[in-house]
Amino acid sequence: MAKKDYNIIVIGAGSAGLVSAYIGSVVKAKVALIEKHQMGGDCLNTGCVPSKALIRTGKILSYIKRAEDFGLKSAQVDFNFPEVMGRVHQVIGKVAPHDSIERYTKLGVDCYTGVAKILSPHEVEVNGKVLTTKNIIIATGARPAVPPIPGLDQVDYLTTDTIWNLNKLPEKLMVMGGGPIGSELSQAFARLGSKVTLVEMLPDILIREDEEASRIVRQKFLADGVDVRLNSKCKEVVVQDGKNYMLVEKDGKTEQVEFDRLLVAVGRAANARGFGLEDIGVKLGPRGTVEVDQYLRTTTHTNIYACGDVAGPYQFTHTAAHQAWYCAVNALFSPFKKFKVDYSVIPWATFTDPEVARVGLNEKEAKEQGVPYEVATYGIDDLDRAIADSEDQGYVKVLTPPGKDKILGVTIVGYHAGDLITEYVLAMKHGLGLNKILGTIHIYPTMAEANKFAAGIWKKDHAPVGLLKFIQKFHAWRR
Repeated sequence: MAKKDYNIIVIGAGSAGLVSAYIGSVVKAKVALIEKHQMGGDCLNTGCVPSKALIRTGKILSYIKRAEDFGLKSAQVDFNFPEVMGRVHQVIGKVAPHDSIERYTKLGVDCYTGVAKILSPHEVEVNGKVLTTKNIIIATGARPAVPPIPGLDQVDYLTTDTIWNLNKLPEKLMVMGGGPIGSELSQAFARLGSKVTLVEMLPDILIREDEEASRIVRQKFLADGVDVRLNSKCKEVVVQDGKNYMLVEKDGKTEQVEFDRLLVAVGRAANARGFGLEDIGVKLGPRGTVEVDQYLRTTTHTNIYACGDVAGPYQFTHTAAHQAWYCAVNALFSPFKKFKVDYSVIPWATFTDPEVARVGLNEKEAKEQGVPYEVATYGIDDLDRAIADSEDQGYVKVLTPPGKDKILGVTIVGYHAGDLITEYVLAMKHGLGLNKILGTIHIYPTMAEANKFAAGIWKKDHAPVGLLKFIQKFHAWRR
């Protein structure tokens, strides 16, 4: 066979594509990386990075409003919304070099800016040039899904792709969707001063989490001024006398709710069409993602792989990077060595205030799947550091099999929950139980002590009653 130009051509320079290219370069493969828009993908430019920057500003404003909680008689601050958004873009710019063409070129990756077109399983065209390759990795990500609501095209609605271009704070912001994205941005904009109406068609926000977790976040939203409307459906957008209204239906009744800006945050759709996959017969699954096997190969071409949002089943930056390792290694070393992708321990967090973090099963899923379990719950309101920081809210909840310390899953609601969950992720990945966590020294006073105290709750619940009675008699005899 004629030699190919590349060992791997990666299409898409988001988290999945960047990690794939990086791994290929580290093991001295010849790699091309094609990106049609911005290096770093959604996470850097329109997702994780800008949203967390905005959330941070909203958090600071919430502290100022809570001045008395910290022993301060009063506090106030003036801010300019364009400057807040300017900081968001400064943060993006500061992170951008990590994902830049310059960095990857220095690593030995050939970076192309342009639209990729797959001509065959071994040929990709970009900017009129045909590149040949042994393998292709599809890492084209996803885009905001927009539902077919009548009248939606009459207003300049926002998505996570466009909201970062705002230079004026919305007076009345309506958010469609109470998932992680809609929830995070609803709270952030409410804290900045927008009157936010959050409309969710399901019975609760953050519907994948336990009811208790969703309730705590929802109560905080109400305190922040967010008008949360559950079991409600956005039916139609109406423009009358220069004003925008959403017809919101609940329990068969329709209400007209005014807004000046509308954020659509109802999920994301995979970018799997329009660049040649359909021309070479690559199959898509029911949700529009690229159909892959346990090695992340497409089910039609064993030299074409897919990872990240375009492949699913998870849409997280960290799972995209996780999948990318398998794609790169399997593409470069198959058939001599190949690895089945491991989804056994997948954590995630929603960065509301309080944060909600989870790994493994929660109670809702355990009940649905018929998994027998026990629960050990530690209330963070009892934690010294949380009390000192006036962040004494939330809990650590650990699920275990009856009578065993093996960790089936953990939910943490509270201050820095996304950081606290990491100890349990490590424990589950490497088969460590609650006894190991309990036997590990945790620095005092830190939020991380909550993890140890949760393990202590489990230990207390499983104390050997018979043995303790015998020991009590032993000590009485020794007196």
